[in-house]
Amino acid sequence: MNAHVITVLAGDGIGLEVMPVAIEVLEAAVEGRDVRLEWREQPWGSDYYREHGRMMPVDAIQTMAATDAIFLGAVGHPEVSDVETLWGMLIPIRREFDQYVNLRPVRSFSGVRSSLAGDPEIDVVIVRENVEGEYSAVGGRSYQGTPFEAAHQQSIFTRHGIERITRFAVEVAQGRSGRLVSATKSNGIIHTMPFWDEVVAEVVEQAGGIQLESVLIDALAARAVRSPQSIDVIVASNLFGDILSDLVAGAVGSIGIAPSANLNPEREHPSMFEPCTAPRRTSPAVGSPTPSGRSGRAP
Repeated sequence: MNAHVITVLAGDGIGLEVMPVAIEVLEAAVEGRDVRLEWREQPWGSDYYREHGRMMPVDAIQTMAATDAIFLGAVGHPEVSDVETLWGMLIPIRREFDQYVNLRPVRSFSGVRSSLAGDPEIDVVIVRENVEGEYSAVGGRSYQGTPFEAAHQQSIFTRHGIERITRFAVEVAQGRSGRLVSATKSNGIIHTMPFWDEVVAEVVEQAGGIQLESVLIDALAARAVRSPQSIDVIVASNLFGDILSDLVAGAVGSIGIAPSANLNPEREHPSMFEPCTAPRRTSPAVGSPTPSGRSGRAP
């Protein structure tokens, strides 16, 4: 029998409610098959942070590295800032395990009405670059406490990163319609986005057989609302993919029914999967309490 060891991070809020049901679903899915799932639950999250001053123990990455996959519920708490919950848990997991693909399939479900007029059938896959791009840790603050205070955030786009996310998106498109939309903003972001466009086009040309459209992010967002049926597979940078995946899921009915997978396709490290959780609410300034009742879904 094939045994798979899975780290379970139920986390906070609705994650504690969703996770037991999600595990029941997976157990039912493998029943009668030559598969056994071994669950290793870890009490990490905001409660752990409030007791220990960190979201996970110092050896958490090593502990999870010894398992085959990670199953994440939700993170976020009204008394803990998003800086701590995300950069203390989710972001380190994604980056330490090089989970460079965030795969976000969005599909209409029978019985769930779309929020769009006409209730269109939607079947879109967003392939989001997950470890670099706009969500870089490079930057800082200067002249704090003065009228000249400034914040600096450096986007990081590498040829290696763009090539591998595009190759993955091409494989997804090849298994579907052969149509691929690349989200860009090369008319306004002068360095990174033209570079993104060039590398995406090179990879698609080398692959052959793929119909590529490069669409400005603002026009693509409008198209996702007005004509989602015209879109099949999207490849996007970290920020654009984050926004588009929630936008398209919201068009289906709720981002709470759109699953997410953080993948290391080469399987050199465990990948992380998320069962459905409810949407986050907007947080106030860093360091202040966040609104209660939100799930803390990962960005």
